[in-house]
Amino acid sequence: MSSTDPLGPLQKPLTSIPPLAKTAADRKQTIGGGALEKIRRSRPRSSRVPDQLFGVLIGLTAISVFVIVVLVVWELIDKSKLSLHQFGLRFFYGHDWDPVNGNFGAMPFIYGTLVSSVLALLIAVPLSVGVAVYVTEMCPVWLRGIISFLVELLAAIPSVIYGLWAIFVLAPLLREYVEPILGKVLGWTGLFSGPYYGIGMLAAGVVLAIMIVPIIASITREVLTAVPQSQREAALALGATRWEMIRVGVLRNARIGIVGGVILGLGRALGETMAVTMVIGNRPEIAKSLFAPGYTMASVIANEFTEASGDLYLSALVEIGLALFIVTLIVNALARLLVWSITRGAPARVHA
Repeated sequence: MSSTDPLGPLQKPLTSIPPLAKTAADRKQTIGGGALEKIRRSRPRSSRVPDQLFGVLIGLTAISVFVIVVLVVWELIDKSKLSLHQFGLRFFYGHDWDPVNGNFGAMPFIYGTLVSSVLALLIAVPLSVGVAVYVTEMCPVWLRGIISFLVELLAAIPSVIYGLWAIFVLAPLLREYVEPILGKVLGWTGLFSGPYYGIGMLAAGVVLAIMIVPIIASITREVLTAVPQSQREAALALGATRWEMIRVGVLRNARIGIVGGVILGLGRALGETMAVTMVIGNRPEIAKSLFAPGYTMASVIANEFTEASGDLYLSALVEIGLALFIVTLIVNALARLLVWSITRGAPARVHA
């Protein structure tokens, strides 16, 4: 023992208390491992066969989706080989559709499909979001169920009924009242010019908008309902008005789900056939005016497939189906890109 250190070197404690987190983790691992080992020993190997069979069946169901898509694409390409060999890529941007002379081009149908679907979204999205916001945020409780039932009832109406209603009710209203006003006010744009038929691209867009409102409104309502009540209370506690609370506290948190509902509505609009066929006019032309008749890819397949006489004609119609598949794929890819741009790569989820 030196004079500078009268007590000598300090001895280490014989025992030490491990960190609480490490102790809890070790205990959890020991208990969990012991429980799993006990289950493995108590259960015979033959009892795990149903679990393995269940896993195989679930895996097959997931693979079947991929197989179905591949088979659909393969069949479309196989049945349209004659048209693909005859016209090549020119088929997709060609403007002529002349079955008599054997000249086929899909651009008028692609144009009609995209324009009618985009017009339907422009009409349906504000209406659907407005209905969903009213039902979830401002509607009296006794009226909420009635409005929700009526909105969902629109989805149960067959498309042919929508087409008949458009022919006998919507088309006369557009021809006598709506189109003259649009022509006088917005005719200078070129989008609302020409004769007032009532039947045309505008009528098809309105019918499609009515048909996709239930899809977008129902999904938007469910997403708005899933937004936590604390978001609304926090916005109101900070002095926000009801509109500010809905815009910042509700719609901002639900924007991913709303975009998903819009994508589903767009998919319905792209593939709709009967109602659009009855009111769009069925003329394979590209016109700037929304009053002019048009044609969609689904409509031309429904109208002319049973009347196609030659192999080239049938192959061209099947290639129209292939073009519709490609357009749907591109639109969904762009929608995915839009969702990613909104979420900045974060996983799409609703905070509960």
